Amino acid sequence: MTRDLRLAFIGDSFINGTGDAQFLGWTGRVCARVRATLPELTHYNLGIRRDTSADVRARWRDEAERRLPEGCDGRLVFAFGANDAVLVDGRPRISVAESLANFRAIVGAALAWRPVLVVGPPPLPEAAERIGELSAAYARMSVDLDVPYLEVCATLRASTLWQEQVAGGDGAHPGAPGYAQLADLVSSWVAWGSWMRGS
Repeated sequence: MTRDLRLAFIGDSFINGTGDAQFLGWTGRVCARVRATLPELTHYNLGIRRDTSADVRARWRDEAERRLPEGCDGRLVFAFGANDAVLVDGRPRISVAESLANFRAIVGAALAWRPVLVVGPPPLPEAAERIGELSAAYARMSVDLDVPYLEVCATLRASTLWQEQVAGGDGAHPGAPGYAQLADLVSSWVAWGSWMRGS
């Protein structure tokens, strides 16, 4: 019987691929790279621009259950947090404490239901330091939850390509080359490779 592998990518504009003229983002690219060996793979992009961890917490289960019915090999990839750190009226949209509580609630519930991977938030020019600190806190919590976590903020913050892509776009999101770089980070991640092998 053919393996019914379904991946739901849930998060913000970086999941959505905002800014990519090819409309693939990083999620489309990582799935396209394994398509030849996994023709049964179904890719669901559930990224919403400006979503915070609170927004993801409110919607993820309903949206995922509609796409990952019982009987399929359904898996979840989360990526959020960048919008939490953006300042509104001088304060982050979501406090660090609330963001961590949302992370624990989302990932904890998801792990009890399906296999989960988490990709950390990329840097935004206006909030790179805060996002880096939040990503590090997410990484520590991921160890406690025993969930694979890929930290990308530091790498992308130090990347000339990423910075040039963001500066040449809308000031927050890269174009196709930037998303390809993020896809490279995910594709080379040991946890991602294990998923694609079915382990």
